[in-house]
Amino acid sequence: MEQRTIRLDGLTGLRWWAAFMVFLYHMLVFAPLPGVITTIFAQGYFGVTFFFVLSGFVLTWSARPDVPTSTFYWRRFARIWPSHIVALLFAIPVFYTFAAIPEGSFLKPFDLGILLLSVVLLQGWWNAPNILFSGNPAAWTLTCEAFFYALHPWISRFLIRLSRNGALIFAGLVVVAAFTYRALAVLFPGTFIAELPVPIVRVSEFILGMAVAWAIRAGWRIRIPPILGIGAMIGVVLAIVVVARSGMDLPIIKFIPAFGNELFTVACAIAIIALAQKALAGKRSWFESPVQVKLGEWSFAFYLVHATVIYLAMRIFGMQETSWLNLLWFAVILVIDLILAWALHSFVERPLEKRMRRWKDRRDAARVSVPA
Repeated sequence: MEQRTIRLDGLTGLRWWAAFMVFLYHMLVFAPLPGVITTIFAQGYFGVTFFFVLSGFVLTWSARPDVPTSTFYWRRFARIWPSHIVALLFAIPVFYTFAAIPEGSFLKPFDLGILLLSVVLLQGWWNAPNILFSGNPAAWTLTCEAFFYALHPWISRFLIRLSRNGALIFAGLVVVAAFTYRALAVLFPGTFIAELPVPIVRVSEFILGMAVAWAIRAGWRIRIPPILGIGAMIGVVLAIVVVARSGMDLPIIKFIPAFGNELFTVACAIAIIALAQKALAGKRSWFESPVQVKLGEWSFAFYLVHATVIYLAMRIFGMQETSWLNLLWFAVILVIDLILAWALHSFVERPLEKRMRRWKDRRDAARVSVPA
């Protein structure tokens, strides 16, 4: 299907803003701001939700039936692991120490066994914070991504048998399953349901992205203004902020924060669908500006280094008092993170991915050329 080859630069640009949301969230640990802005920035972790939905969408959008499963796995490994290892080596001296740890410190005792879980991206299968956030704390999401990548070829084999309507129904069922799980986790806290490993809890976000991508590849067309999708994401954040600030105790209203991630997941899907459909119609979006697309290309590297820089600043300067002057810290650390993201992307992520992909492509070509 020809539409799958169209570049979706609008989604690349939007990916930068998701990474920026996570940056704002983590900056509050070091340089808190006064007033409602702190409550708004505190919802920045939803940027990770967007990453997961977008990941399922993009991988399904660009999937090729002639690519062997082993090649798919190798390409995903080449995409994330080299940069992850470099960022991990940068993070270890910031977050770990052999000395005595002061009470309340974010520092951790050096533990080679736990760090090795981070090397192989298995740390996210434990809910204990010292393991889940081990190594580079931001890299817990890569455990989820690795799990999603492992499932993708097999879920794809199911999706390709579905029609456009079948894919949409499947997407709806995934949303229902996500809300059902969250309801059970809220109703039965402390049970095994509420304590499932993070990759299993978050897989619905990835699968939803896959389902809507396949529906579009199968011919689904709908006109959704991108502002509606972006507005939906902003609306979820603002609704949570209003509930948190107002202290409203209405039965329906008070559950908005509990289902915030699921609501934001649906909003992400709407935004992604809107931008993809606009690209298919041959129209450009505001997110396709060269600056935003370039920042979107750096976003993975930015995500890997941003928290380490923030905590390094906190280790050197200590946690700052709540003040609007902390916006200066936001600006300084953002610039440092962007410089490091550019370097990691330019000298590790992009060149090593290309080399590793070429190596596998040559092996695949040689295997095909060998006579039976």
